[in-house]
Amino acid sequence: MKLFRNPSHRTIFIIWLGWVVTMLVFPAFVTSRLDVARPDYSQEWTETETLKGSQDGKIFLNEPFLNTHVSWDSEYYLAIAVNGYEAPTIHRINAVFGEEAQTGGGFWPFVIPNNVAQASGISLSYAFFPFYPLVIRLFSLPFALFGLTPIATATLAGVTVSMLGTLAAMIALYELAKNELGEEGGIRAAFYLIIFPSGFFLAQVYTEGLFVGLAFSSLVLLRRGHRGWAAVLAVMATFTRAVGITLVIPLLISWLEEGEWHRLDMEWKQIYYNGIPLKPAGRALLVFAPIFAFQLWRMSYYGLAFSKVEEEFFGRGLLQFGATFFAWREAFRALSGENLQAAAYFALEWGGLLIGAVACFREFKHNRDLAWFGFLVVLLSFTSGPAQGIYRYVLAAPPVFLFLSRLGKQAGFDRAWTICSVLLMGVGVMLFSFDMWTG
Repeated sequence: MKLFRNPSHRTIFIIWLGWVVTMLVFPAFVTSRLDVARPDYSQEWTETETLKGSQDGKIFLNEPFLNTHVSWDSEYYLAIAVNGYEAPTIHRINAVFGEEAQTGGGFWPFVIPNNVAQASGISLSYAFFPFYPLVIRLFSLPFALFGLTPIATATLAGVTVSMLGTLAAMIALYELAKNELGEEGGIRAAFYLIIFPSGFFLAQVYTEGLFVGLAFSSLVLLRRGHRGWAAVLAVMATFTRAVGITLVIPLLISWLEEGEWHRLDMEWKQIYYNGIPLKPAGRALLVFAPIFAFQLWRMSYYGLAFSKVEEEFFGRGLLQFGATFFAWREAFRALSGENLQAAAYFALEWGGLLIGAVACFREFKHNRDLAWFGFLVVLLSFTSGPAQGIYRYVLAAPPVFLFLSRLGKQAGFDRAWTICSVLLMGVGVMLFSFDMWTG
């Protein structure tokens, strides 16, 4: 394969392959060797959600095959992939839209599901974007030949998609880093991605693996001058996670730096005699493709339902500064509280936030496009409301791994960070395997 003619690409592939084997074997070993004391006291709500048997009624989380790779949000991705957004076993909130939400209505490709009117309220599945479940469904087609149950097939497909997305992200990080940091620095950045304390999410039925693969690859294509393909991947990333819309900033920076916008700066008389320059105008529209795609989805039933569920059940929203302040104030107080489980959990969250913020601000000295993208990823994730998940969300910020790779030039830091990060990730893998809260 042409991809692996590059020795560094081969090295990254071998590292990734070792990581894949480890992430498949280690959870199985852990759950065979030990158990955990329940419940989980890291959050107030986890006390009732992590008791023995708390997941018993969730059929998408109880398939034995690769069970250690599914928990929490995995339920919704698998439900959408197997049964669509109106999967009957998923919890619903008591909210409606009225007459505009008619079965079969809407517009392509966001046609309202045929069975949406058969149950009251709105399914929690609408809080999750469609592209990852769609790719799971596509991968499930050949995997169905293995004769597994539909849920097991979707689980295998989901883990495969996540891991392949991670490989793409590793190669993309290498490409983003190598010009400044050299071959070793590029490999180091890729390695730091998969050993980050929250890096285990890249091997679960979660969107992280696919998203970073799409987003980081889009940035690489953009730097190579392939703006059209970069825009396509940016749209896919946007339909994977809402924060993908921020890829419009690197696209815009690239377009402005190229100077093609000058060809659109015309007087009315010039337009009358010469016409609109269609190619430059078309390339300008490509820049804003993530916004157009997001708005198309946002105006659909799916987008309306997303906002309802996020606000009324998950308590998240866009730039929720007030709620964010109070949530993170409590998270800071928890660091010195008597609840040691909460203190340990929020120490990770604060650590992830600190690394993400520092890395993005430092990146403005080196790569403005990556810095802006990473900064917006961290900012929008941080200000969405609840003080949870930020150390997972910063996986999508490439400056984090470029920053760490620069520090990793020092052998002492490289070894110390590797030991610390791998141990923290191991704890996260164990907690996730037992359906405890990990962010």
